[in-house]
Amino acid sequence: MVSNQSDDESGPRTAAQFATTHWSVVLAAGDSGSEDSGAALEKLCQTYWYPLYAFARRQGHAPEDAQDLTQAFFERFLEKNYLKDVARERGRFRSFLLAALRHFLADQRDRTRAAKRGGRASFVPLLDDEADAEARYQGEPSRAEAAERLFDRAWAQTVMRSALRRLGAESASAGKAAEFAALKPFLSRPPEGNEYDQVGEPFGSNARAIAMAVSRLRARYRELVRERIADTVATPGEVEEEMRYLIDLLTG
Repeated sequence: MVSNQSDDESGPRTAAQFATTHWSVVLAAGDSGSEDSGAALEKLCQTYWYPLYAFARRQGHAPEDAQDLTQAFFERFLEKNYLKDVARERGRFRSFLLAALRHFLADQRDRTRAAKRGGRASFVPLLDDEADAEARYQGEPSRAEAAERLFDRAWAQTVMRSALRRLGAESASAGKAAEFAALKPFLSRPPEGNEYDQVGEPFGSNARAIAMAVSRLRARYRELVRERIADTVATPGEVEEEMRYLIDLLTG
């Protein structure tokens, strides 16, 4: 069945490993001279593009305007090198980013609407599913919550989606895409009745083997979520705080 670890990412990370592989994602994204800058920037954009877009939509902007504003914000963010400030503060990156977006949107109210499509700077990577952002936004239940918590909820959902995509990619790379597709529903719920027996039958596995495979997948899923969270915090302890907050956001 599906393996729970990749060869180069198994086991817990030490504080030294954390310092060189995680907060540095934010720092590298702000260092245009670094060879890792492009990959780091893409990682940040993939995590935060949709939460920022959804926040702009909740501020009353139309779908196309919200897309243009989100893209323009990232361009301004890089052009003015705002990342140098967050590097000094070492606070929660998403809080810093939301405050910067609020300021940007307020500034845009005194200007003409965001640049027309086609005028976007090529150095800002776009999400593969950017066109699906509005469909995702419309599909979310409306909640009577503070805008900041709604932003954080969108962040939590994006982190989980990203981790799930990577888990699926790892399984496919190992030649186990079919097994992953069969077991994926059990990442978020327990089996009902003899479901494990039914799922295992095509693969010649009994319920016990399926239960063990699901347990491994869940463990790897948690590790991937932790890795994504760790990209934008400064210490291992903050990862634990963010994990607890993420669970609260998704279950509260």
